[in-house]
Amino acid sequence: MAQNKIADLNNHLFAQLERLNDETIKPEKMELEIKKAAAVSKVASQIINANKLVLDAAKIIGNGVASTLPETFGVKQIGG
Repeated sequence: MAQNKIADLNNHLFAQLERLNDETIKPEKMELEIKKAAAVSKVASQIINANKLVLDAAKIIGNGVASTLPETFGVKQIGG
């Protein structure tokens, strides 16, 4: 299973933006790209929210409020 990174998400988002800015795309294909972009945006938002949750939890650990991340996060912990 591939381990995607936020940098990969950024690359996908910028590639989608380039397709939306392509002035040579025919109108019927542009309509499909717009629908695809909406779907990509929704999935990207969920990925970003999930990563923000992990970051917020890491901040809580850094502040000494908790000592470890929940196992359900599936994130390797340093020193934990």
